[in-house]
Amino acid sequence: MTRATAVRAVLAVAVLLVSVFITLTMSPRLGLDLQGGTRIVLQARDTATVEADRETTDRTLEVLRQRIDSLGVSEPTLTRSGEDRIIVELPDVQDPRQAAEVIGRTAQLTFHAVEGEGTEQPEKKTPAPDTDPDRLTLPDEQGRLLALGEPRLSGAGVEDAKAAFDAQGGAGWTVSLEFRKGAGQDWKKLTGEAACHPAGDDRRRVAIVLDEKVISSPQVDPSVGCRAGLPSGATQITGSFSADEARDLALLIKGGALPVPVEIVEQRTVGPTLGAAAIDASAQAALIGAAATALFITVVYRLFGALAAVALGAYGVISYAALVALGVTLTLPGLAGFVLAIGMAVDANVLVFERAREECADRPKRSLRSALTTGFQKAWSAVADSNATTLIAAGLLFFLGSGPVKGFGVTLAIGVVASMFSALVIARALTEIAANSRFVGDYRGVNGIARPGAVRTWLVRKDPKLFRKSARWLVVSAALVAVAVAGIVVRGVDLGVEFTGGRLVEYSTSRPVDVETARDSIAAAGFGDAEVTTAGDGDLSVRTGKLDNDGEHALRAALAEEGGETTKVRDELIGPSLGDELRRNALIALGVAVAVQLAYLAVRFRWTFAVAAVVAMVHDVILVVGAFAWLGRPVDGIFLAALLTVIGYSVNDSVVVFDRVRELWGANRRTPLDTIARRAVLQTVPRTVNTGMGALFILVALAVLGGDSLADFALALLIGIVVGTWSSVFTAVPGALALERSAKAPPPPAPGKGKGTSRGKARATRRDPLDNGARV
Repeated sequence: MTRATAVRAVLAVAVLLVSVFITLTMSPRLGLDLQGGTRIVLQARDTATVEADRETTDRTLEVLRQRIDSLGVSEPTLTRSGEDRIIVELPDVQDPRQAAEVIGRTAQLTFHAVEGEGTEQPEKKTPAPDTDPDRLTLPDEQGRLLALGEPRLSGAGVEDAKAAFDAQGGAGWTVSLEFRKGAGQDWKKLTGEAACHPAGDDRRRVAIVLDEKVISSPQVDPSVGCRAGLPSGATQITGSFSADEARDLALLIKGGALPVPVEIVEQRTVGPTLGAAAIDASAQAALIGAAATALFITVVYRLFGALAAVALGAYGVISYAALVALGVTLTLPGLAGFVLAIGMAVDANVLVFERAREECADRPKRSLRSALTTGFQKAWSAVADSNATTLIAAGLLFFLGSGPVKGFGVTLAIGVVASMFSALVIARALTEIAANSRFVGDYRGVNGIARPGAVRTWLVRKDPKLFRKSARWLVVSAALVAVAVAGIVVRGVDLGVEFTGGRLVEYSTSRPVDVETARDSIAAAGFGDAEVTTAGDGDLSVRTGKLDNDGEHALRAALAEEGGETTKVRDELIGPSLGDELRRNALIALGVAVAVQLAYLAVRFRWTFAVAAVVAMVHDVILVVGAFAWLGRPVDGIFLAALLTVIGYSVNDSVVVFDRVRELWGANRRTPLDTIARRAVLQTVPRTVNTGMGALFILVALAVLGGDSLADFALALLIGIVVGTWSSVFTAVPGALALERSAKAPPPPAPGKGKGTSRGKARATRRDPLDNGARV
């Protein structure tokens, strides 16, 4: 074993041990679409006096946090998105009506005199005639009940509230208050009345109440005289605050003074059974697909394929541990991305093994270890470029996607990095250790790379003249595009509610209800414009335009009359403004994807190759969209994630082909380019087929087992992989040949010439690791 192999083996073991420890000791963070709950996106709106910017949105968020805490929701999450949006996630909340009502209220901040210690009030259905509704009994910050007088001052009178550290007076962190002109006099009067009571008396306190919750009840300082009161600019609230507590209190007081109205632009509710079913289906698909992929590469590459399957299992552990350790929220598209990446993780191994097979075929007497090392060296360029294009697609998903689609981008990126590690470190260490074995080297049928594969042997024997008339392939591709465009024009694209706005609710009923009966019941309840379709195993999907939470409750009651107990499985509400924005962002994402991939390919390859690869990519996008139009399948955010993944896969395939064209053309500069292209395609077809099969196993399992939530995602990728494999050979290559006929650029330099010649010579003369140098 060489030193490099030993280092790789130690590194692989260390990373695996850490990954196993993380897997066994930490749990993943599940998104609401997997654990069940409600997600609400709020849009802050400007008022006549207040602009909805970052600062005012933060204040509104803190006020909303206090309100939602009062609902008793377990582990709610509130975050600001951009400048003026707030995302609220409420786990396990299936009826969002109360949450939406609480969120929609305007903040109510009031200041009260404390009349003494309060007593527990028995609940009464109707208030007593002599009860003043403005007088409250509320617990203070420590939980003691206080009897409060009527509101003396509202939050509208607060000019500003700031947290500051009083180092000079030794008071620590304090909150200073400033009031508007008229409110300042009311504050002075309120504190002056409280100062008439002795120090330590509850009546010397002033209660600051936000939405009927005491957020602060400070004592008036003993130095303040009776009826003198505190002037506006001299008011400070003290009391052993930490820096965060002081800032939060200042935000709450100031937020009550400057509430920003909010509008619900998106609301999604997922039942717990749907999330659990998605997790189970994805786990089954991952196991079945991974087992099929492992069996396939073992059959194709024998012992080395089995070792790659072991590395594939290690990849699954490492990528899962990375997701957990980084605290990535695992969403439904993200889970699908994790499963899909398992099938794509064999790509680098396949590239290396096919290169090693070529080396063994060209020089049959060279050692197995030497052929394998050369295979890793020659495959590196294609591995790096193909993974870079997939990382670009993942980055676009994260930065341009919305909601759960971002999670797909994160898991795809982590999967790419983990697959590189498993192929270039774990699989390489295992195969190099095996290659050092005399048994593996002597029995060439065992190792899997010492003999060419069946597909390559058949292609070499047939030697089809693929590009003698390359224009005919472009005609076929143009015809396919025309059929797809006809579907888009004739059938139209069924945009999901995410892009059009409206509401989509899926229900499960205890008794079977056919679509016509359900439609009649809903129409009788006043929802005549609702579209009713079947979904899943006998479920009903109802799509409407504008529908509030009360309307949804009435719609569910109408279905319950026919179907018995009716459970909401999924609920999506998208405001019209957000629908327009998401539709616009989807088009921008596709445009940016094309531009970025073109720029990367133009840097890494000739411009003719870059343009041809991008044309093939656009060809694939049109065919996938056209297929969904003909099939009548919905186009939504998850479809967009699949489409961007297809872009990365399409460019990935084209990169592998053009990388081989560049290499062969540089080494045979006088050979006609169409001959070079034919050889490159024939040499890379085994890689394309074997890699595609790994992804197809996973996607078929997802399509069959994933249910409605993942079936469309898997279908889009299945179509994309098939057309991407076609276009990388029969669209990209003929397109590059056509462009090269009009280009004047010389062929690429031969390998080992120009920059890096000395390194190339050194590498060429490097001795076989098993050669001791002895000669006879």
